Amino acid sequence: MLIAPRILLPQGSGRFVFLCDHASNHIPAELNNLGLTEFDLARHIAWDIGAAGVTKVLSDMFDAPAILCNISRLVIDCNRQLNAVDLIPEVSDATGIPGNLHLTDGAKATRLQWFHDYHNAVESVLLERELRGVETIAISIHSMTPSLGGKSRPWQIALSSYLDRRLTDPVLAALRLPNDVVVGDNQPYDLDPAVDYSIPFHAFRRGMQHLQVEFRQDEIAAPSGQHQWAVRFAQALVLSG
Repeated sequence: MLIAPRILLPQGSGRFVFLCDHASNHIPAELNNLGLTEFDLARHIAWDIGAAGVTKVLSDMFDAPAILCNISRLVIDCNRQLNAVDLIPEVSDATGIPGNLHLTDGAKATRLQWFHDYHNAVESVLLERELRGVETIAISIHSMTPSLGGKSRPWQIALSSYLDRRLTDPVLAALRLPNDVVVGDNQPYDLDPAVDYSIPFHAFRRGMQHLQVEFRQDEIAAPSGQHQWAVRFAQALVLSG
């Protein structure tokens, strides 16, 4: 079954291209919800709650392309290296995923095709912009849980980086300037090219400026919060130059 990524404003003139690797909790009907309940599929294990809404607002604000993955990360995680043990997770946040056990080579190949369909869509947007000579900055949008393993996360927004901090540092400074929110710098996650796939594959190898941002999901679960935080993040992007 074809599960095409959603591409917003593919010809957008803005300098940003937004990626949302975990935009959807959709599981193809033939996979029978991977043996999970609807309650589990609504949890963070299946998607980045609120991330798609923030991405859409930012796309509109900047007249920028956005590519949203339309399949749950429980089917295949489109922000994992192809050799990662949790590329097709058998357990997520202590929850077993029955439908991911004992997969045949054919079943794995189908999952991998969905992975490649998403990243091919990202590449199609980036390559088209390169042909037009359009400056591009890649922004990867994620959300994180308010707590994990019994430890609370105070960060309302956080930036994850590796070696290239050309954009990370000025955006961090802009987010912190009003001193009214808690901002994480590689907390709770850094940007690890041995783990993360999207920004390393699409941006690192091009020498492209980039950001990976995490919004705490309780802040962006509702449309009002998605809009509020998209505006706050957009202001920081503008202030960073």
